[in-house]
Amino acid sequence: MPINILMPALSPTMEKGNLAKWLKKEGDKVKSGDVIAEIETDKATMEVEAVDEGTIAKILVPEGTQDVPVNNVIAVLAGDGEDVKAAGAGAASASPATKSEAPKADAPKAAAPAAAPAPAAASAPAKPAAAPAAAAAPAPSNGARVFSSPLARRLAKEAGIDLSRVTGSGPHGRVVARDIDQAKSGKGLKLAASAGAPAAATGAVSAPAMSDQQILALYEEGGYESIPHDSMRRTIAQRLTAATNSMPTFYLTVDCDLGKLNAAREEINAAAGKNADGKPLYKLSVNDFVIKAMGIALQKIPEANVSWTEAAMLRHKHSDIGVAVALPFGLITPIIRQAEIKTLSAISNEMKDLAARAKAKKLKPNEYQGGTSSVSNLGMYGIKDFTAVINPPQSSILAVGTGEERAVVRNGQIVAASMMSVTLSCDHRAIDGALGAELITAFKKLIENPVMMVV
Repeated sequence: MPINILMPALSPTMEKGNLAKWLKKEGDKVKSGDVIAEIETDKATMEVEAVDEGTIAKILVPEGTQDVPVNNVIAVLAGDGEDVKAAGAGAASASPATKSEAPKADAPKAAAPAAAPAPAAASAPAKPAAAPAAAAAPAPSNGARVFSSPLARRLAKEAGIDLSRVTGSGPHGRVVARDIDQAKSGKGLKLAASAGAPAAATGAVSAPAMSDQQILALYEEGGYESIPHDSMRRTIAQRLTAATNSMPTFYLTVDCDLGKLNAAREEINAAAGKNADGKPLYKLSVNDFVIKAMGIALQKIPEANVSWTEAAMLRHKHSDIGVAVALPFGLITPIIRQAEIKTLSAISNEMKDLAARAKAKKLKPNEYQGGTSSVSNLGMYGIKDFTAVINPPQSSILAVGTGEERAVVRNGQIVAASMMSVTLSCDHRAIDGALGAELITAFKKLIENPVMMVV
């Protein structure tokens, strides 16, 4: 019996993927463990291995195809002794009872539920391909049930529109597709209401996003190049919009004196041994000290090493620090696990490896999902200070500016000092102002006294 090869789910939250490349062609024999294709997710390009032995009878999804739903049949494998041509000819009409194999990705077990934006267990099966059509729209802000058509729910989800604010024109007030089209242009939207208050109690409506047509109408045709979004850019947009809209965020800024850190860094790098190629075994950067200091600071202030859920606060035992890495096509935050117990040299070498594989889109899901806090460093671009957007489900992120010579006052005298500004963004649901101040103060003490990181 022919075996259907399915689009695999490479992470708990993956719904679609791009079939980047076929490494086998029709007629090729494969055995279990052979790499047959490369699948591109929103974060990485991952190799897919065959589970069973046989001959590839038919490739149904050509390489380069984007947004292939999870569990869609992408190829058909003829088992040993089967007629390959017959299996290929019958691929399009394969019955649901046909034996299927889900290719396994070259990745370890998926991240823990707290690491994913949706509460999906690592072992949970992927959604069937038909699920997106019935996907739920954003939850009504007032908790009331909203009657709507499946198409309207899908359109609302794609547009980021709260169904509870849409006036339904269908039977018995049911929200239908035309109501979502009206809502996109700002028509038919109810007034936004605070929890427990009627909609009419507020006097303002949040401005809806402009539609594609409205934006294009503002520019001369031919005066721009339209570059379609890839899956990574869409995911970044969705998560940052969700974080901005759902998290009450406050910011705390301090200036750190880098005098002792710079001296220690130079001394440690000078003492580094050489490998077989004559290259230093490690070369510490200021960012390596920042990662280590943030990891230890979260252990000193454990109440801030948390993630918010509606049911409970998750207090993490270790400091898993995500580090923002800029890519030509977006942004990713690979994670240094248990940063508080790793040496500076280990952090430095691990970060270099993660950054290189991130730029090659070769990270595995458990290497970028989860984390208890993050660091974003724009100092290398000469940025003095900035604020960073928290990456859910984390509750904080540290924005690191450049180290620079500044005039400071010490003992009544103006002197030159190497200073660095850092700004901590905090989710106020999980971290109160005083608690955030304790965390950034603990970080400042470690950065200004780096010897405290090794005792």
